[in-house]
Amino acid sequence: MIIGIGTDIVEVARIAKSIEKAGFKEKVFSKIEIAYCETKKNKAESFAARFAAKEAFFKALGRGWRDGMAFNEVEIGNDKLGKPVLNVLGKTAKIIAKKNIKTVHVSLSHVKELAMATVVLEG
Repeated sequence: MIIGIGTDIVEVARIAKSIEKAGFKEKVFSKIEIAYCETKKNKAESFAARFAAKEAFFKALGRGWRDGMAFNEVEIGNDKLGKPVLNVLGKTAKIIAKKNIKTVHVSLSHVKELAMATVVLEG
């Protein structure tokens, strides 16, 4: 059963400016995400797509970003084939467990100017 669907789109230039500010990356992204994005030629696009995924996740959850949940507790990794995988950590993981969410699907896309993500939560 689908519990929620969220989509977000972000301007890559906005995230490019933000990742240059002290502390932004650490507040928003996990260490794994930072390490991955820093290896990319167009790192701002990769950061922007992950930022959009976090926003899409909170929209799909239907409660926004509150109750102690943190952006860096929503982590985008990759499976063996490179498919994006959304992992939820810390307090955010405890909150979604209470909602009986069993599976999280995520899709990312980006081009030079824009990045977008869609998240589907299943119970």
